[in-house]
Amino acid sequence: MLRNALHLATLGLRQNRVTKTSPRLLLSLQNNPQTAENLQVARDYAKGKDKKKEKGGKGKPGKVEINEQQLREILNLDGLNSQMQKSVMQMKDDFVKHLSLRSTSGAIDTLRIKVDGQEHELQELAQISRKNPKTIIVNMIGFPQTIPDVLKAIEKSGMNLNPQQDGTTLFIPIPKVTKEHRENLSKNAKALFVKYRDAIRGVQNEHIRKLKKQPELGKDDAFAAQAQVAAIADRFISEADKLLASKQKELLGD
Repeated sequence: MLRNALHLATLGLRQNRVTKTSPRLLLSLQNNPQTAENLQVARDYAKGKDKKKEKGGKGKPGKVEINEQQLREILNLDGLNSQMQKSVMQMKDDFVKHLSLRSTSGAIDTLRIKVDGQEHELQELAQISRKNPKTIIVNMIGFPQTIPDVLKAIEKSGMNLNPQQDGTTLFIPIPKVTKEHRENLSKNAKALFVKYRDAIRGVQNEHIRKLKKQPELGKDDAFAAQAQVAAIADRFISEADKLLASKQKELLGD
């Protein structure tokens, strides 16, 4: 019995594990040393999996801690944050202006009109008002020659508007909100998100390229700084993604 116990110990099975084993399994282990060895291997493998889970799981890198003081010494951190934040705010602004379930005079006001190679907001070219809750009136008497450009811009706006012209005045009925219209607006929201997400990644890549051009920066420090820049970009993209989710929920009526 003592010899068998010593044999189990040499295989890496501690005595406290053996004593917790059922009598039937203990007898099997004593008579079959290979079984005991296999059991120990299985336990070690399970411990390894548990350690991976503690570290965040396979393929999931741990959270990157951002050291602002360190980053400020090697790059323009305020400029980095400002550029990325600007993309998020522009996306949010575009959501408000161009992705409303019911087109408003406010959205029409800021519609960009291209005239003779230059862009103007519609409110610079016309007087905009509401005849009633279902109709927007655009008075083009000040710049009647720009009416074709205005009609073209409205058609391409994605706001599902169908203006009717009467002389120098445009009457724009506000369309009924349909499921198809909701889905189109939701797709437009996703397209805007992708546009500004890529802009944030562009800022990230620009700063990483600058880091790589600093020969005095050690390899480990450069790698750590690049990881932190990527983590900052991830933070802003996550903020934009939450805005997208909220907007799509609003548009689809979920």
